[in-house]
Amino acid sequence: MVKLDIISDPVCPWCYIGKAYLDKAIGERPRHPFEIEWHPYQLNPDMPREGMDRRAYLEAKFGGKEGAVQAYMPVVQQAEAAGLAIDFEGIKRTPNTLDAHRLIHWAGIEDRQMVVAMSLFRAYFEEGRDIGSHEVLADIADSAGMDAAVVLKLLGSDADTQGIRDKDAGFRKMGITGVPCFIVAGKHAVPGCQLPETWIKVIDEINAKLDQDGEV
Repeated sequence: MVKLDIISDPVCPWCYIGKAYLDKAIGERPRHPFEIEWHPYQLNPDMPREGMDRRAYLEAKFGGKEGAVQAYMPVVQQAEAAGLAIDFEGIKRTPNTLDAHRLIHWAGIEDRQMVVAMSLFRAYFEEGRDIGSHEVLADIADSAGMDAAVVLKLLGSDADTQGIRDKDAGFRKMGITGVPCFIVAGKHAVPGCQLPETWIKVIDEINAKLDQDGEV
């Protein structure tokens, strides 16, 4: 297997779209070599811990309502192309994602990282849930087979908070300025939201090299 590190933020629409495109490629190439691990990157590290009104956030970021609409037009188009049912109107708050990243980290320890990461995307983009809420995060954990009571207790503490911040800072020092970013075999970076055709080519090249040399 080949390690595929996915650096993302669960409130990043391009991360959700990029993973959907990767999944389409994997569907076409079931003999894919990837072993996936998720890593933290906060798009809004200075976001208040309680989050903020999404409309206010977008209008401040993009210079008003019209700017926000223009900025999200390609996102809407690509989401539709990826087959995702994103409900942007249903999203009322932009959360601080530090706690969501802590949950993804704990899910990794229990080998439930993929289901939790994808549940966070769906909860935020399709169900309009506040994934900064400890109750919402505990419910997602419970649905993934984790102990919700333990997760709530951990969320109420500072457990792994600094570790998440340090990982995020480390990726920024590596030169990563946006997500998603995919790192293949610990050395080949594939930045941005790539179409399925690109991933199919990557998978085919890796498989050919593995068949020939036994390594990437």
